[in-house]
Amino acid sequence: MTSTDAHQEKPRSRTRLSRWGRPSLALVVVAALLFAGSRLDLLPGFGDLFGEETNDRTGPTLLESIQDLDRYEAASGNFQVVVDLEKDTKYLPDAIRGTRTLYVGAGTVSSYVDFSGLGEKSVQVNEERTAATIRLPHARLGEPALDPERSYAVSKERGLLDRLGDLFSDNPADEHAVNMLAARHIGDAAKDSELTARAEKNTTGMLEGLLRSLGFTEVKVVYD
Repeated sequence: MTSTDAHQEKPRSRTRLSRWGRPSLALVVVAALLFAGSRLDLLPGFGDLFGEETNDRTGPTLLESIQDLDRYEAASGNFQVVVDLEKDTKYLPDAIRGTRTLYVGAGTVSSYVDFSGLGEKSVQVNEERTAATIRLPHARLGEPALDPERSYAVSKERGLLDRLGDLFSDNPADEHAVNMLAARHIGDAAKDSELTARAEKNTTGMLEGLLRSLGFTEVKVVYD
């Protein structure tokens, strides 16, 4: 190789180094910025430089309807359930397609006595107005109401296809299914509890105190 060829090879090597050096230099700069951003919170006055900012742009709340309640809320129960919901796909392993969610659902169920169907025959009073008999329907259970502050997802396992689907979904990792399942289990637990019996006992005590304050000495409440 002649001296002329040697002089020609040096610029080529520098060109190759410059081409490879530019992207590597960019990566170093990006890594340095990320590292600096993660460490700025340790310095006073710089913690909020790259901090997140939350803006609530929710519109005004609209009142859709008003309903008069003709019932006495006599008791309420607090419930908690751990939902283990798993969805599998035939012929595909869970690592490819499938989800499993562990969710803690906490909520309340109220028990009430409906007064809307009461009429003149529902209350019987003697001539001296010292004794009264009131006939009421049995207590019923309200719809379960989940508490978002006490309900949370413990873990979520998703297959590869499910993770890719979340990238193109407007509502990734939807928790609607586990919320509905938690509400159903809480409602079933309320049916097996003594919540309605407690509601009838509290309603009886309320009516007895009310009528005795009006001068009645004998008060009888019948649930039929």
